[in-house]
Amino acid sequence: MTVLAVIPARLGAVRLPNKPLRDLAGAPLIVRVWERVVAMRAADRVVVATDSDLVAAAVTRAGGEYVLTRSDHASGTDRVAEAAENPAFRDFDIVVNVQGDEAFIGEDAVRGAISQVVTGRFPLGTAAAMADAQILDEPGAVKVVCGDDGRAMYFSRAPIPFLRDPEDRAARDPLIRLHLGIYAYTRPALAAWVALPAHPLELSERLEQLRPLAAGWGMGVAVVAEPPLMGGIDTPVDLERANALWIVAGHERSGSRTLLPEVRV
Repeated sequence: MTVLAVIPARLGAVRLPNKPLRDLAGAPLIVRVWERVVAMRAADRVVVATDSDLVAAAVTRAGGEYVLTRSDHASGTDRVAEAAENPAFRDFDIVVNVQGDEAFIGEDAVRGAISQVVTGRFPLGTAAAMADAQILDEPGAVKVVCGDDGRAMYFSRAPIPFLRDPEDRAARDPLIRLHLGIYAYTRPALAAWVALPAHPLELSERLEQLRPLAAGWGMGVAVVAEPPLMGGIDTPVDLERANALWIVAGHERSGSRTLLPEVRV
């Protein structure tokens, strides 16, 4: 089965304007994410889906491939779905969505999400990491509860599984899972996902993955041992931390800078 990796990227982020073009160790953030996904060799083709000519130009200078999409998409999944319908990509069986600010996403998470769909057990796949209880009180950390068959039962920003009695901590703690920003879809499942109306649960939690779950669809969760060094980059503080962690992770700084002056930090 052929796999298309799509990296959605837009310039409209409020907390970090022009986010895809911000500097991460000498190159635009979107280029760093593209480089990481390409290096994994988990997909047969990797493309950046964007509504910005500036992002397209940065990707092109780095040697990458892009597709221009509409600017009015409500979510990354909507943007990925439009890209997947481009005539150049219609022959791919599976589409994987790697968010455009996940510069530290692990190969095990990407391959794991894809594997949930390749096996035919689920039309949708994602990944989660075993995590400590300290994430439970962080609304920015999305938690997922899984069934014994690996199926996602629910995603939430709230502390799930909830510990009603402290004496049961030993039973609860091994079940804590941090959701990672990766999705894989069969082509029909992706098209059907974006055709569904937004669900009240999705709107309440601001978690788009609750839409197909509420519709009764199966989403397999690949569990990895550890979360990445950091998740999505949403704020200037996140970006500063990402630059520091890039060195810790053993990555080298790029010798060329393709950023435009107006989008530098």
